[in-house]
Amino acid sequence: MLGILLVWHLLSAVIWVGGMFFAYMALRPVVAEVLEPPQRIALWVGVFARFFPWVWLCVLLLLVTGHGMLFVSFGGFESLNGSLLSMMVIGWLMVVVFAVVVFGPFKHMKKALAEQNFPQGAVHLANIRRLIAFNLILGLLQVVIGEGGKYVF
Repeated sequence: MLGILLVWHLLSAVIWVGGMFFAYMALRPVVAEVLEPPQRIALWVGVFARFFPWVWLCVLLLLVTGHGMLFVSFGGFESLNGSLLSMMVIGWLMVVVFAVVVFGPFKHMKKALAEQNFPQGAVHLANIRRLIAFNLILGLLQVVIGEGGKYVF
């Protein structure tokens, strides 16, 4: 059972964190160089509309598998050590930040695109960029804690 939980947990983390890394470090700079603001807004709305359902699935799997491993392998909340507690807190913070992105600036950016209000769309895109940068840092920290926690912490 632990193996199944761990595999789904890791796949979900790779998809979410890897997607953020690709979008922020590779796609974003090229889009900024190549496209004009109206096309940028349209592209990002399309990209996020396709990526965010995958993130929701990953969030669900991460929460289920993470809590499942906590109870299957570690004996529940009583056995939380520093690295497990850190991962749980950071994970929930990442979920909250993602929800803020989806229900805040992304929702408003879609509306701005529909109204062809590109300056307002750019404001919301900038907010999304900052929140995703923050979540990416948290996600990379999660990887370090998850893979190196038993050796470092």
